[in-house]
Amino acid sequence: MRKKDNLLAHSSSFLQEIKKHQRDAFRTLGPAGIITVLGFVITFFFIEPAPPRSLVLATGPGEGNYYKTGLAYAEFLKQKGIDLRVLETAGSLENFNLLINDEDVDLAIVQGGATPAGFDKSAVESLASLYLEPVWIFHRPALELSSLRDFSKLRISVGDVGSGTQALAELLFEENGVSSADGATRFINAGATESIEMLERGEVDAIVLVVSPQAPVIRQLLLQERYRLFNFERQDAYSKRFGFLESVTIERGVIDLNMDLPRRKLSLIAPYANLVATPSMHDALIPLLLDAATIEHFSGGLIMNAGELPSLIGSEFGNNEVAREYIKHGPSLFQRHLNFWVASLIDRAKIMLIPLIALLFPLIKLAPPIYRWRIRSRIYRWYAILKGMDQRLSNSSTLERQKFGLQLLEMESELSELDVPLSYMQEFYNLHLHIDLVKRRLKEVERVDSTA
Repeated sequence: MRKKDNLLAHSSSFLQEIKKHQRDAFRTLGPAGIITVLGFVITFFFIEPAPPRSLVLATGPGEGNYYKTGLAYAEFLKQKGIDLRVLETAGSLENFNLLINDEDVDLAIVQGGATPAGFDKSAVESLASLYLEPVWIFHRPALELSSLRDFSKLRISVGDVGSGTQALAELLFEENGVSSADGATRFINAGATESIEMLERGEVDAIVLVVSPQAPVIRQLLLQERYRLFNFERQDAYSKRFGFLESVTIERGVIDLNMDLPRRKLSLIAPYANLVATPSMHDALIPLLLDAATIEHFSGGLIMNAGELPSLIGSEFGNNEVAREYIKHGPSLFQRHLNFWVASLIDRAKIMLIPLIALLFPLIKLAPPIYRWRIRSRIYRWYAILKGMDQRLSNSSTLERQKFGLQLLEMESELSELDVPLSYMQEFYNLHLHIDLVKRRLKEVERVDSTA
């Protein structure tokens, strides 16, 4: 009797037990959800952090095209919530030094052929080649110069110290056997404006400029009859030997049709201006930078056709993987249609799909049998009570049988109010039948007892 009473006391009411089926789905899937969330939290520490809201771009002198390009990028990025600080520098050589030694500088525009001697090229990655700027060598008209070899023993202005012009000019002359080491040839460092003034005063014999055909200084020099422009007759040879150089042709009159500038077709060589960054550059910002570059340089200009730049050609450095994908396939679906910050979050969170799939798939497969077990285990606990009643009926007292009858009535009453899922109706009706069976046996025992 005590054992049976303990069993009844430790079992909650039948109605309360079965009505919990609506919460069982949550309780069954709850652990799966918790495990999945935990997987997300752990994975979160392995995904790339959110992109910074500010960048520093090293460019060149304030009057140069690199600096103006940087300002155009800054204006575009400002609309996306990114603050791009454009740093004015002496040129490419200083930019390389800043990329390596100044942790605040994230990226730079550098000129092809300006890489310092001994520079570790793995320290930077190329994001894109942006545009071409031809090499212009103006000299005194009295000089007959058909090859760079003929510049030996002349005074040549090769650009500011630390500029890409200096590095490229010295490289080209050295390749042709012209060097200041002979004592007769002099390389003089001066900016574009100062170089022109020195040429006018006769203080130098030639000047080297690396600027766009649209630059006012080129128009100014082409108009002067007292200067001659060196023509690169072996332009294709230079482009074959150096991947960062391109053979370009400036058509007659393309700079100014009215003034017929230039007055003859020009054969020149042009280095690519490259956008480079350190490997620590946040991946999410690279498509944004290339968006700015595409808008700024897509039209091409007097040298390149529209759509040819930005590109992956013409760089001395390894191409950044994200930049390669962007230039090859364009921006991602998220980047095309969503806000930058939202797209960045989704792109970074894609890695979290791995634990989601790995955890949820097996857990979801386990959920239905677990759910069925939970529902049936509650029903089967009442079978334990019925079994206890059935086993004790033959030897029960009148008082015990009265308690059994009340318990069976209570179970039937609760069953009549219960809303059971259709998938569990078999267990529901089986329980009804077995309650009825125990009731009949109880009546039979009482009948036998009353006639004894």
